[in-house]
Amino acid sequence: MPKVDRRVLKTQEAIKKAILELMSEKKFDDITIQDISDRANVNRSTVYLHYLDKYDLLDKMIDEYINELKETSEWACQEEWVDAIQIFFEYFEKNYLFFSTMLASKEATPSFRSKFLEYSIEGFKEELYKTNGKNEGLSEDTIVTFAANAYVGALEKWLKDGMPSPPIVMAKELGILLERIL
Repeated sequence: MPKVDRRVLKTQEAIKKAILELMSEKKFDDITIQDISDRANVNRSTVYLHYLDKYDLLDKMIDEYINELKETSEWACQEEWVDAIQIFFEYFEKNYLFFSTMLASKEATPSFRSKFLEYSIEGFKEELYKTNGKNEGLSEDTIVTFAANAYVGALEKWLKDGMPSPPIVMAKELGILLERIL
């Protein structure tokens, strides 16, 4: 894979940060490419050089973060519940602007919440098979949907409240609850 120029990466990061900041200030539909380019301190043509439009930018950002979560899952889910959840909550903390904006913005990002929930459900399905019959007789779909929605809901609240507890506290509490469910 060819090496990407650092200037290109720096420009793309500035553009991504700009749209996230703007989304936290106003509705996505009201954001223009000019707004994004002004905030990122680049020309409009530079934004179009990297992205077709603001929807393409948003879609690529969502895919990028979901893919990072999937890569993290490959090794983090080998850990015990608390340790794995702590890894993820530290990741959410590190990427607070993205996740808080995506989960708070209802009009522009239902696709993010949907993709994130789908990712969570798939992850919990894998854990369900390790329960040794704990939920025998219950629908697998109901169990994983319940667990994933609880997890995403707890994350949303934590981010919305400004991360009042450190990731380790969230990991311990969610780990105990998820262990009971799965």
